[in-house]
Amino acid sequence: MGVTIAMKSWIRNAGRTAAGFIGAMVGVLALTIAGAGVAAAGTGQPSPWQIDLQGAASPVMETMHSFHNFLLVIITAVVLLVLVLLIVVAVKFNEKANPVPSRTTHHTLIEVVWTVVPVLILVAIAIPSFRLLFLQLDLPKADMTVKVTGHQWYWSYEYPDNGQFSFDSLMVQTADLQPGQPRLLAVDNEVVVPVGKIVRIQVTAADVIHSFAMPSFGLKIDALPGRLNESWFQATKEGVYYGQCSELCGRDHAFMPIAIRVVSEADFAAWVEEAKQKYASADQPARIVAQNDVGQADAAGAR
Repeated sequence: MGVTIAMKSWIRNAGRTAAGFIGAMVGVLALTIAGAGVAAAGTGQPSPWQIDLQGAASPVMETMHSFHNFLLVIITAVVLLVLVLLIVVAVKFNEKANPVPSRTTHHTLIEVVWTVVPVLILVAIAIPSFRLLFLQLDLPKADMTVKVTGHQWYWSYEYPDNGQFSFDSLMVQTADLQPGQPRLLAVDNEVVVPVGKIVRIQVTAADVIHSFAMPSFGLKIDALPGRLNESWFQATKEGVYYGQCSELCGRDHAFMPIAIRVVSEADFAAWVEEAKQKYASADQPARIVAQNDVGQADAAGAR
C-alpha cells in the first residue's frame, strides 16, 4: 500500500514537470511546421510540403482516414505515457534524490497492468484493422469493370463492359504540359469513370511486376505477369485523381503515372461513344514506341 501511494505521488509531481516540457515541445513543433510551409494534403494529388494522407474520395479511403486518426490517438497516448515514466525515473530514481534505493522486486498491480493494457490496445487496433481489410478485399457487386495492364513503362486500359475498346496511357512530357496539369502525373489518355458507381479493377502486367496505386481512393494492388488481381473503388466526388506505379519496375518507374477522371453518368456515356471511335483506329505500336522518348526526356529534366 505504501509503495502504491508513493508511486502515485511520484507520478503526480513528475506529471507537472512533464506538462511544461511537453507544452514547450509542442510549441517548438508548431513553429517549425509553420516555418517550413507545411500544408494539409490535397485531394487527388500531392501538395507541396504536405502532411497527413491525401483527401478521401471513396468509402475505403474515408475508412482509412478514420483508422489512421484512431491510431494517431493511441500512438500519442503511448508516447506521452512513456515520456512521463522516463521523467519519473530521471527525477525520482537518481542517486541524489533517492540515495537509498527501493528494494521492491514485485508489484502485482503494476505487473497485471503492463500485461493487460498492451493486450487491450492490440485488440482495439485489430478490430478496425480487420474491418478495413474486409472492406478492401471483399468486392461488392460491380457496376462496371476496367482492366489494367502494366507495361515498362506505361499503362493500358480496357473497358470490357462498354464496347471492348482499349487504349494506352503515357505520361505527358514536361514541355507539353497544359495549364493545370501536374508534372510527372498528367497523362495523354485518362481513365474515365462515372461518379458514385462501383468500379471493379482487374490488374495484370505484361512484363515485370508493377503496382497500381491511387491514394485518394485508398487503392493499391500489384500487377503481376500471368496473374489477374482484382480490387474496387467507388469515387464519391467528380474531378481528376492521380496516382503512380508503386513497385520499382525498372529505369522509368517514376514516369508511369495514373490519372482517373470522375465525371457524371451523362458525361461518361458521351465519353464512351467518343472513345469507341477514337481508340478503334489508334495506332498502338507507334504510341508505345514513343514512351521511350517520354521517359528519357523527363528523366533528364528530373536530374
